[in-house]
Amino acid sequence: MLVLLPPSETKRPGGDGLPLDLAGLPLPSLSGARKTVVDALVALSSDEEQAARVLKISAKRRHEIGDNAALRTAPTMPAIDRYTGVLFDALDAAGLDAAARAWLGDHVMIQSAPFGPVGALDGIPAYRLAAGTSLPGTPALRRIWADAVSQAWAELRPDFVLDLRSEAYAALGPLPAGVAAVYVRVMSEDSGGAARALNHFNKHAKGELVRALAVQRARIETIDDLHEWAEGAGWTLRAGAPGEVALIV
Repeated sequence: MLVLLPPSETKRPGGDGLPLDLAGLPLPSLSGARKTVVDALVALSSDEEQAARVLKISAKRRHEIGDNAALRTAPTMPAIDRYTGVLFDALDAAGLDAAARAWLGDHVMIQSAPFGPVGALDGIPAYRLAAGTSLPGTPALRRIWADAVSQAWAELRPDFVLDLRSEAYAALGPLPAGVAAVYVRVMSEDSGGAARALNHFNKHAKGELVRALAVQRARIETIDDLHEWAEGAGWTLRAGAPGEVALIV
């Protein structure tokens, strides 16, 4: 099983890993797209005022422009530790034992804006770039990533994909036809059984779900396996629209 996560706008600073190695990231067919976006982001960050406007960075977050300028030389840390925020705080990868972290490394990828999909344990630097940002001198990120990532997924041919990405980041790497996948929507149910989508708790539930999968080192290869695991682990899944399941919290 491959689990796909969105990134977070907030990042943990620092790191003690070697500088970014684009050639060492998974899905090597994306090397050209990665270089295009990283080069454009570094170039933009040479002009602080323009970078602040394009990236919508407040005065309190101006240091993130420096992070972008240093993308190629800054220290890295595993992606699963770099990202913070509701989802990643609930996942709490730093609090997992070695076996659970190894499971994350084998099964989880995060759809980033500057690097495309990266493995949970791949080293990345701190950065600021959102899915909807258009970098000067380059096509929109969706045009850079969507077809290239979709082709990379087709070449990877995962047995089963659990897609927890937000819609904006799923659009940067659509799953091609022929890949067995399910997109997860987090919902709540009222006493009458009516479901409604959640916002804040959407991210929290996704983080807790991935943590549970890692702790149990789940072996899931089909949607039926997912439902069986969820029932045994105390999670409630409901069939949704074609290709979707509702995670009820």
